[in-house]
Amino acid sequence: MDTTQLLQYFEFIGFDVYDWALVFGGLFLLLDIADDILEKRMDKKHFLEILANLTTQIPYYLIELLIFGAYVYLAFYIYAYIPWKIPVTVGSAVLVLFLADFTYYVEHFCSHRIRLFWLAHSVHHSSPIMNVSTAFRFSMFDPIVSALFHVPLFLMGFHPILVFMGEVAVQAYQFWIHNEMIGKLGPLEWILNTPSHHRVHHGSDEKYLDKNYGGILIIFDRIFGTFQEEEELPTYGLTTPINTTNPLKVQFFEFPILFRDLWKANSWSDRAKYLFKGPEWKPENKPRLK
Repeated sequence: MDTTQLLQYFEFIGFDVYDWALVFGGLFLLLDIADDILEKRMDKKHFLEILANLTTQIPYYLIELLIFGAYVYLAFYIYAYIPWKIPVTVGSAVLVLFLADFTYYVEHFCSHRIRLFWLAHSVHHSSPIMNVSTAFRFSMFDPIVSALFHVPLFLMGFHPILVFMGEVAVQAYQFWIHNEMIGKLGPLEWILNTPSHHRVHHGSDEKYLDKNYGGILIIFDRIFGTFQEEEELPTYGLTTPINTTNPLKVQFFEFPILFRDLWKANSWSDRAKYLFKGPEWKPENKPRLK
């Protein structure tokens, strides 16, 4: 198989397979809703949360459509002008997938530990329920953050199609791990990010905070000390619940909180720390305002 054929094959994996993953995610969501009904979790509030999760896709895709052309242009521009290029092979595609998964871990970690990025990522964590609809709950700014973190893969010399394939494959994997239907999966729990591990990630309980950042693999969490086993069913949502299903409030809940902190800050140094330290940071370790 020559390079052109390989690129066509990996482009199929990166884009057509993602379309099928969306279909699978939709069918899985229907199954999850049926489980919610059978387990008597479905009430008016639960249903409205599902709608709030799904409506975040509207501004998310609008922004993604706006930046996608620029993102693709940047990727191919970088690839065209760097003097080093990694050959397109099955081996380099597997390596890109592994690096894309590690990039997701780094992006995910930064999205929790840098407040400027938390503005966007907090949307995904603000739902008090856990089902497949939560996998669709995104900030309109998420595509911009993701694009920024994947630029180093282009600079390393990987063909843009391979990078896109890896990035999309990691995202597509996320659909099935947002649920309470599936319990623990035995030996797979040691290697893969599973529904059990991801339920922990969405927990607002103290011991579950900022744990299990993995995309496809859970090994990076085990290596870097951010892993936490699921011991009991988590309490989902933010430590300060948003208590709303209003789509605008869901998108921008954290913004006025940050603006208030920046306005009240006593120095530019404190303002910078509000932006680039964790969301819990306060001068002199003062408790965060509720």
